[in-house]
Amino acid sequence: MKGIVFTEFLELVGRNYGVEMMDFIIEASDLPSGGAYTAVGSYDHGEMITLVQNLSTATRVPVPELLRAYGQHLFARFSVRYPRFFDGITSCFEFLDRIEGHIHVEVRKLYPDAELPSIDIDWRTEDRIELFYSSTRPFAAFAEGLMRGAIAHFGEAIEVRQLDAAADGTFIRFELTRS
Repeated sequence: MKGIVFTEFLELVGRNYGVEMMDFIIEASDLPSGGAYTAVGSYDHGEMITLVQNLSTATRVPVPELLRAYGQHLFARFSVRYPRFFDGITSCFEFLDRIEGHIHVEVRKLYPDAELPSIDIDWRTEDRIELFYSSTRPFAAFAEGLMRGAIAHFGEAIEVRQLDAAADGTFIRFELTRS
């Protein structure tokens, strides 16, 4: 995983739970990287899993809830850090339509070694969209958080319904409906 995912996570932990908690989960995690991340570096996704699990244990907040909250946070940060990915896009559905064919293409140009998940649109109408997230990593709840971050970013009233999911968090199917 790209280091920006780690640096932003630790920033969120520090802001929401304090620097002491951030230090605690890094020390408790016994990470190969030692918890020293750079935004452009690449790190094993297992380190993120360990960090989130240790934060969950310390805060008693379930892992999926932490991952969803982090996904929402990260989407907001991406909109600030990478404004060109949002140029000309006026809705959440329009943004979701562009992930595979445009945004992931651009991300691969910036980070050729990035291992990105797949976001496939199964069908779409003016007011409904069904999408399928799949990855080799167990971050379906994180993907849901990113999607909810997109909804918040575009200020839309959209209901999110989970249709199907793998117990291991490697895939999930959503239906989004404008209300």
